[in-house]
Amino acid sequence: MPAPDTSFRDRLVAHASATDHYLTEIISQQSSGERVPERLRDAVKHAVLSGGKRLRPFLVIESAQLFGVSRDRALPVAAALECIHCYSLVHDDLPAMDNDTLRRGQPTVWSAFDEWTAILAGDALLTLAFEILSDPLNKIGSAEHRLALTQRLATASGWLGMVGGQCIDLEADKLGQPKDPDEAHVRKLQSMKTGALICFAVEAGAILGDATPDQFAAISRYGRALGLAFQIADDLLDVEGSADVVGKATGKDAEAGKATLIGVLGLNRARQELEAAHDDAHRSLAQFGPEADMLRATAGFVIKRDR
Repeated sequence: MPAPDTSFRDRLVAHASATDHYLTEIISQQSSGERVPERLRDAVKHAVLSGGKRLRPFLVIESAQLFGVSRDRALPVAAALECIHCYSLVHDDLPAMDNDTLRRGQPTVWSAFDEWTAILAGDALLTLAFEILSDPLNKIGSAEHRLALTQRLATASGWLGMVGGQCIDLEADKLGQPKDPDEAHVRKLQSMKTGALICFAVEAGAILGDATPDQFAAISRYGRALGLAFQIADDLLDVEGSADVVGKATGKDAEAGKATLIGVLGLNRARQELEAAHDDAHRSLAQFGPEADMLRATAGFVIKRDR
């Protein structure tokens, strides 16, 4: 399968740069003066401004543009989603959860600071996300748009989505429940823990662009397929990737007995599922024509990524 072309990579870098600039500005504005403790400010900056592909913001912006919405309108949503994603990484890395000391090639927040600072940094990012979304002074649009986005992001990131998926993951890891996770269990876990935020990213653009029900259903299907592909690719990286390239510890899933599709299906079947998810993502975009080529390229990028 061909690698994503240069125009995709250029767009990914450009949207990442715009997202970084927006996040830098809002964190600087929020933490200026003496109201925010310096330690907390530094931990948040470490969590958010230490690199990353910004794939979820990219999806928000590209999905929005598919529906005729400018990047300026989509950026606050992209930044809010990245705050949620970064908070989840800060908490996932904690000793009580995944106990990781390396993230994006740098020390995780808890190992660079300490556990209590990392917990508070995650809390700050979670609440900042909804402060951004609900701000009537940003360019998102009407109160109805802000309300719909806030509600959907809360659902995707809460106990019906990411947090619930993390709990299911840790129940297997810490409590051995269920004793023998099957394919249905793993698919549910991954659709909640990883897929929900990726699906929100593309649905956000459709919400901003007032998509029709048929368009919204198609973009949601794309988001679910992309989320599945992303997680399988991530699991493959843990098995086959190098920590120096990936930017975090590898080989931990099998060592910890984590429930993954690779563990349930084996490597060959997992690769087949990855290809099937990629193809489903492409089929989901059929009605959008060439205007959705960047989203198609994203699916290719996800299954070929090395970090």
